[in-house]
Amino acid sequence: MENLLTVLEKENSEYERLVELSHAKRQVIIDGNVPGLEEITGMEQDIAGNIKNLENKRIEVINDMAIVLSKDAKDLTLTNMIAFLSKQPKEQERLREIQKKLRDTIERMDEINRQNDALLQQALEMIEFDLNLFKSMRQAPTTANYDKHAYNTGDILSSGGFDAQQ
Repeated sequence: MENLLTVLEKENSEYERLVELSHAKRQVIIDGNVPGLEEITGMEQDIAGNIKNLENKRIEVINDMAIVLSKDAKDLTLTNMIAFLSKQPKEQERLREIQKKLRDTIERMDEINRQNDALLQQALEMIEFDLNLFKSMRQAPTTANYDKHAYNTGDILSSGGFDAQQ
């Protein structure tokens, strides 16, 4: 049981690191700092690797516990394990606390990630708008607009249209 609690606490710590990075990522997205975003993404990938390793360790510990308890590993969810520990209130409470911490941390991370996703979508829409604006400006027709002295003014077609006095 102690191994499981240790692994779960380490997992929670890694998720909390992800939450901190997600907060930092929000400002980087707002600032449009692409190199900063790349750096944060790299750090997130490192943490994700740590979480994957801890998850594998957790699965290993649960499988070992399932053998000892003569239970199916699929039945050893945190909620079920809390119920199984009714005769060990100290361990039961620690497991309940870490379950709550993990749930809270993951919910915070999910909320921040949804906000960051919305910011990224807005940034992409602005980039697309700017690109369309630049394309339309480049494709605007230019005309040979001459003034009364026969000099080309170089202006884009004006609303005056055709000068019929010539």
